[in-house]
Amino acid sequence: QVQLVESGGGLVQAGDSLRLSCAASGRAFSSYTVAWFRQAPGKEREFVAAIGWSGTWYADSVRGRFTISRGNAEMTVYLQMNSLRHEDTAVYYCAASRRTANSARLYDYWGQGTQVTVSS
Repeated sequence: QVQLVESGGGLVQAGDSLRLSCAASGRAFSSYTVAWFRQAPGKEREFVAAIGWSGTWYADSVRGRFTISRGNAEMTVYLQMNSLRHEDTAVYYCAASRRTANSARLYDYWGQGTQVTVSS
């Protein structure tokens, strides 16, 4: 079992930065692919970024602005979000999977989410 807890969301202005954290507990967490997804009101949950054994990958909408990384102890995954836009407003979720995937349905463990609101 893996438990995930997100933090770091908040209200910012367009152009600002935020860093989200995903703290994990559970065995062998470092072997999991960890991803960030987001869901805006009235929209489907969408992939944002992921980190796994093969490296990192990003959605086109955030590439060059967001950076996903693991902490030194590999029990925390971060999402550094720069140059935030109004359209980045959403609830951001951390998720973990034993597979390399972009699809939310392939992720087995989820956090409760953290709200990010970007005012224009």
